[in-house]
Amino acid sequence: MPLPWHLYLMGALYILAGLNHFRKPKMYERIIPPALPAPKALNLISGAAEVILGLLLMLPQFSIIAAWGIIALLIAVFPANIYMAMNKKAGFGLPLWVLYLRLPLQLVLIYWAWCYT
Repeated sequence: MPLPWHLYLMGALYILAGLNHFRKPKMYERIIPPALPAPKALNLISGAAEVILGLLLMLPQFSIIAAWGIIALLIAVFPANIYMAMNKKAGFGLPLWVLYLRLPLQLVLIYWAWCYT
């Protein structure tokens, strides 16, 4: 049975977001909370995970596992969103309301992935 088009959309979005980790690593390293070790490695790991999970979403035999992986990834990177909201330098000068809006957006993304579990 073919996958719904929105699963392909989700997969493509994660692939593009993951590739961006390699295009602009400094941007992502900047939002990793200082309490976490090895920001360069964490950036590469999270970027690779996004690409791999995005690809796996598009394969029917792996889409459920990939959706659970995306949920785990979104939970794992949530501290970076909090850090962005609490640290001006990490927030890239974005308005505070935008940074706070990102926090519940994670819940929407988690729900979207959960729909495919």
